[in-house]
Amino acid sequence: MGRSNKHVVTSTTPSLAIVQANPHPHKDVVPTEAPIVSSYNDHIRPLLDTVDKLRNLNVMQEGIQLPTIVVVGDQSSGKSSVLESLAGISLPRGQGICTRVPLVMRLQRRRSPEPEIWLEYGDKIVPTDEEHIAQTICAATDVIAGSGKGVSDTPLTLHVKKAGVPDITMVDLPGITRVPVNGQPAQPQAVTEEFLMDEIKVLEERKCIGLPNFIPRSSFLAILSQHVDGIQDKPVEFIKEIWDYIEVVLSSVITTYSDNFPQIQSSIKRAGRNLMSRTKERSVNRVIEIVEMEKLTDYTCNPDYMTSWTQKTTSQQNFINSVLHDENKPENFALPGFGDVKISHLRKYHAHLLQQAFDMKMSITSYWTIVLRRVVDNLALYLQFSVKNLVNSQFQKEIVAEMVDPRAGGGIDRMLEESPSVASKREKLKNSLKLLKESKDVVAAIVDQNSVYADR
Repeated sequence: MGRSNKHVVTSTTPSLAIVQANPHPHKDVVPTEAPIVSSYNDHIRPLLDTVDKLRNLNVMQEGIQLPTIVVVGDQSSGKSSVLESLAGISLPRGQGICTRVPLVMRLQRRRSPEPEIWLEYGDKIVPTDEEHIAQTICAATDVIAGSGKGVSDTPLTLHVKKAGVPDITMVDLPGITRVPVNGQPAQPQAVTEEFLMDEIKVLEERKCIGLPNFIPRSSFLAILSQHVDGIQDKPVEFIKEIWDYIEVVLSSVITTYSDNFPQIQSSIKRAGRNLMSRTKERSVNRVIEIVEMEKLTDYTCNPDYMTSWTQKTTSQQNFINSVLHDENKPENFALPGFGDVKISHLRKYHAHLLQQAFDMKMSITSYWTIVLRRVVDNLALYLQFSVKNLVNSQFQKEIVAEMVDPRAGGGIDRMLEESPSVASKREKLKNSLKLLKESKDVVAAIVDQNSVYADR
């Protein structure tokens, strides 16, 4: 500011720089605000304030989405650095894990040169400044997540009001931890299941007299039923989503192509809704049948089943030997297609039961692949057939039935009536023709009169 010909550049939102010449080099120039900035503060700023108020009310828990930038990634991968460059503020840095709680940064541009910064968590409000933001965040993090390296899902909210920052809300999340760092609690081991225990349980519950090298069919079907129950909701949800999408498309098409027939547009839409409702219900019932049929019996003509089963059972004897006869008593066994499986819990069972359980595991694994493909293929074929039938015949029949239904108010007769817009245009044309005809007569009379005068 102290030199002549010095310019003052003031950055404003949105992305606007105001450049002024300083006629008094020894005096500070108060930057003027451009009209676009004033309009922004009058119209956009209230909307952003409203978004913040909605976020404070936790409306996102009700499924209402609010505009937010969220940075996610592996631990110590530079997420906080990205937000620092956007926000222009310093966040905690250091070795290992730095961000241990979600940090919500609410930035708001203000005209005052003095920034206003505070940290909010729980019922506490902690004022701070730009030089001590990192320390304040670290102190609050220790209160929430402890002084070690543990993480918490309780958020901190950093409010920053100062000139030059964008009006935006950003969220910095703790990194994805692959391996616990020193001082961080170890991740709990997943329970997902112990190898062969489901099969052994079912076999023991359904003990019967039979040859030792035959799997009891009731046991196989019980395991198969468990697998089917685990996925039966997914095909139903999928078919519902598909028909919801088709209903939206159909409604859009009906609206577009029935604009010329406003008298029957409501009837056509009603026909479409009724048809879609019945079709969706029928499709859901059909998909449930497709899934339930897989519980009925174990059947396939697909040669892939025997190929897969043969490959998987080649390791059976080595597996039994490792469980019962290996003097080293290994904890795990490398089983092709399954990886390292734990076997130490199986040593208390008899070889006959282990052989049956292993055979059942390989059988159900090979057969389950066939079942999934069959369900997917049947679902796709049925869906394609249903849509084709809907477009080519059912919709037309539904519209005709709606039109001839006396309860619909005489759809055919109403279709023959002119729309109000066409009737209005027709009336205007009649008036125009009448006016032009009268004008023609007036002009013709003048022409005839001039001709008479000319003859004289």
